[in-house]
Amino acid sequence: MQYRLISFFLLAAWLLFPALMFGNKPLEIVEQQEKGVINWTLGIMQVTGIGNPPEKYYDKPHVSPIALRAAQVDAVRNLFKVVQTVRIDSSTTVGNFIIASDVIMSRVEGMVDNARIVKREYLSDGTVKVVMEMSLYGGFAQLVLPSEIKHVESIKPLAPASPATSPASSDSLETDSLPSAEIFSGLIVDARGLSVKPAMVPKILDENHQEVYGPAFVSREFVVQHGMAEYKKDLPAALVSPRAAGNPLTVKGLRAQGAVKTDIVISNSDAAKVRGASEHLGFLKRCRVIIVVDEKVIL
Repeated sequence: MQYRLISFFLLAAWLLFPALMFGNKPLEIVEQQEKGVINWTLGIMQVTGIGNPPEKYYDKPHVSPIALRAAQVDAVRNLFKVVQTVRIDSSTTVGNFIIASDVIMSRVEGMVDNARIVKREYLSDGTVKVVMEMSLYGGFAQLVLPSEIKHVESIKPLAPASPATSPASSDSLETDSLPSAEIFSGLIVDARGLSVKPAMVPKILDENHQEVYGPAFVSREFVVQHGMAEYKKDLPAALVSPRAAGNPLTVKGLRAQGAVKTDIVISNSDAAKVRGASEHLGFLKRCRVIIVVDEKVIL
């Protein structure tokens, strides 16, 4: 009996280790990679690097700068490996994309080299551990996003601007005031049970394989700043997320599609609901889309 209890606690600790190491919250969609994690909810990649001092300097903390540098080098190496696994869309990873251009490869390597260290840990034997992270957004997104995602000059606001509020103030992901129930604040796609995998450029399709949401529906500036969609594993959390809070339109996914199942097919009737709100599609251009997926698919 005692052996079984010990085995149970050891197994539980092993399963919880990645979350404890990287500080992930329960409702975040975190994809575990060999060298680190991709947090699709927060839009970050995170790795750990370990540096050991030269053998003759073990247990001598004054040589920690040597171990720190080794840990940083290890973290950069691990981060570059994780970056390459990021899915851009249903057929392309960052690794596939950057290998075609030495210039792009060099720029990605530069971003990885300059990634932020968010934690340092100095052990008693002189070993140093660092946690390094890099955003999926900003300059990285600008570099790897498909060129078909264009900047849209004018985006219709979700609600008429008051005298004290100009249309330009709607460029954030904060909830707009909603004067009537017919104006949607965002789109939530419930894709649980479909084995959907997160990607930087997911597509929502109808049953005739026509796009309901995809690169043609968004403005590049918003994709670069916030990503095309936020991934959640809990529908109630999605309903109250600032990303789409207010009066979101919720639809159910029918099946996953694409080579690695990053795209989602919804019913024609649900697609019609989205398209029927065509005069209010500003929420799509501003990427106010949340996709609810199964965590177990990507762990």
